[in-house]
Amino acid sequence: MDERTYSNAKDEQLKLQKTGRIAVATLAVVTALGLSACGSGDKETEGTKTTTKTTTSQVQAQSDLPPVPTVADLNAELQRGLDPNVPNSEKLELLQGISADPELPTRLVEAVQQNNASITVTGVTDLGNGTITADAQVALAGGEPQQAVVPFVAEDGKWKVQKEWICNMIQLANQTSPACV
Repeated sequence: MDERTYSNAKDEQLKLQKTGRIAVATLAVVTALGLSACGSGDKETEGTKTTTKTTTSQVQAQSDLPPVPTVADLNAELQRGLDPNVPNSEKLELLQGISADPELPTRLVEAVQQNNASITVTGVTDLGNGTITADAQVALAGGEPQQAVVPFVAEDGKWKVQKEWICNMIQLANQTSPACV
């Protein structure tokens, strides 16, 4: 193999590795984007967990929180979050502190489409104190589903994907965002 062919092969390998990392991290962020939702009331879904031990101060604080979304709520929001016809301004409202990067949702939706990704929420856990987590199964290009856990915080009467988690996913993809500086 001459040096030029070896160099081309190595360049291709590096491109594929980078594309894979970007796809996985982008998918994780899009998962988060689609999983943000306000609850829709008292609906209960199998797999939804809530904490039961509370103090008087916790009861007061929790009364100001949005209802915990169900698995069905989050899956519906996921579809909305991945819909290219939904304006970015609506999607940005579902992410904590990401308004500094208004094109982030568009880039993420395109990445999901290009990688033939599938995402399904499987559980919701109320951690109390204004935080929840969503469990999800994520698969790329028809591959085996992988487990993902996405943290949410209550802010402005809505559940939003935690900014720190979003920024960590962006960094894993060797990407940057003005929202994460």
